[in-house]
Amino acid sequence: VQVVESGGGLVQPGGSLRLSCAASGFTFSSYDMHWYRQGPGKERELVAHITSAGGRTNYADSVKGRFTISRDNAKNTVYLQMNSLKPGDTAMYYCNALLITWAKKYDYWGQGTQVTVSS
Repeated sequence: VQVVESGGGLVQPGGSLRLSCAASGFTFSSYDMHWYRQGPGKERELVAHITSAGGRTNYADSVKGRFTISRDNAKNTVYLQMNSLKPGDTAMYYCNALLITWAKKYDYWGQGTQVTVSS
């Protein structure tokens, strides 16, 4: 199983970035996908969630209207489009795949990609 984030970097306030998360080794289309972040001195927080078929999304209040989560099940990839970035968005961003069945929980994490918003 592999979950690999990419697309992070340094961006000025007001700028945009698009994060990608490429998954392999499991049935991607069966999993809900999430983006989490952990800023300096802060706890990890859920940023965005998308259901397995992509029909429903949810966002943290702090990013609503600025971030968009999407997925391409044919490419086993989930994206996070981040617009109007603020210094408070500076964090390590992690991709998570989750499937909960009656018998077991399947929970996979990537290593993270750093996003820094600074002038």
